[in-house]
Amino acid sequence: MTGAAKRPAPHPLPRPLPRPVPRPAPPRPVRATVPKPLDMEKLLAARLHAVKVRPYLADALFALHVVEDRSVPTMAVDAYWRCYVSPGFVARMPVEELAGVWVHEVSHLLRDHHGRGQRYARHHEEHGPGGRSGTGVPAANGSGRLRRNIAADFEINDDIYGDGLPRPSGAVLPSLLGLPEGLLMEEYLRRASLSGLAADLAWLDCGSGADGQDRSWELGPDGAHGLSRQQRDAVRFRVAEGIKGRPGDAPDGWRRWADEAFQSPQPWRQLLGAAVRSAAGAPGAGENHSYRRPSRRSAGVPGVILPSLRRTPPRVCVVIDTSGSVSDAELGSALLEVAAISRAVGGRRDLVSVISCDAAAGVAVPLCRAENIELVGGGGTDLRSGFARALRSQPRPDVVVALTDGQTPWPSAPPPCRTVVGLFPRSAHGANEEDPDYVPDTPPSWARVVTIG
Repeated sequence: MTGAAKRPAPHPLPRPLPRPVPRPAPPRPVRATVPKPLDMEKLLAARLHAVKVRPYLADALFALHVVEDRSVPTMAVDAYWRCYVSPGFVARMPVEELAGVWVHEVSHLLRDHHGRGQRYARHHEEHGPGGRSGTGVPAANGSGRLRRNIAADFEINDDIYGDGLPRPSGAVLPSLLGLPEGLLMEEYLRRASLSGLAADLAWLDCGSGADGQDRSWELGPDGAHGLSRQQRDAVRFRVAEGIKGRPGDAPDGWRRWADEAFQSPQPWRQLLGAAVRSAAGAPGAGENHSYRRPSRRSAGVPGVILPSLRRTPPRVCVVIDTSGSVSDAELGSALLEVAAISRAVGGRRDLVSVISCDAAAGVAVPLCRAENIELVGGGGTDLRSGFARALRSQPRPDVVVALTDGQTPWPSAPPPCRTVVGLFPRSAHGANEEDPDYVPDTPPSWARVVTIG
């Protein structure tokens, strides 16, 4: 085998080329999502539509100052007539429905839901963000605010939509809880707990202008573009006058609001007592000269004793209208006022007398106990005889107080003493059912008039 040929060495196999490492693709440029700005043109077009279909609210709608705020769920108002608007909400709402939201928000301000909500929370709920429910049980966080907001929406949503103003989607109505329409916010809060409905409407937030509880995103009293109290009252007054000037254009709810907006309940018992005290304390009432205490001017006239001017307690004569047009409840109220009048003159019941008067005057009865006074009457009304009887009394009264419904003729000349008229409220029509055009005489200008009730 030595002579055998050598085998050639095997050819080395080629080494595999290294696979190229794939390079990562360059990152795509990420576009920054820029939030859409507020579509102010659409928002103001919706306001113009609201003014077109609700012209009596024009002053209030144009008084609102728009504040763009993305933390606001929809649209909201504060007590200073700023309207906070979410751009996303404006973008997804049709113009007609957006006009309804304008009217909805300004209705909260016109009806003072801010102040009324604060007063309700002060008397029925705990202070703070949680509050209490209407049953006195501590409410969950924010549920007291939400309940007041829902009740305020019930008050305004039942009569502001229709006639060119469609109801926005999501607007709550009293029928959701089987409650009647036409009630006030406070009545809805007393009638229902609203707790079950509040759980489904947690998104609802019309701002402090709807419930009286401030929000973190509101500018507050020191912020820009807020209206002062005088400016807010001026807007409400112009709207109320516009509604009363054209009552056929507004629904019943707005007409009632216009009649009562600037007729706040008066403390008429205090006013009546103050009127009696003012009349009794006026110059010439209850004044007399007396030598029991010499006048200080006697020192300037040696040898002459001058009398001093002493103020004696005033005598008051109360003329009560006992005609058929005055109800038993009003006669009972009149007796309460007699007792209040006796306190107004220092509790001297011997100085207070009472005269029953319908078409003719009765006898002046001294006041012992108001509840024991027998009131006689039931016929027509002519207080002139009552005034004449009072002035014939001896001694003559310093003040005459007439408690009447006003359906009476009045003396043609002012009596020689102070006069106060306590007037039971009556409508202009309906006082005389046989004559619908009858308008009763107003109390004379020489009398101090206080409306009772």
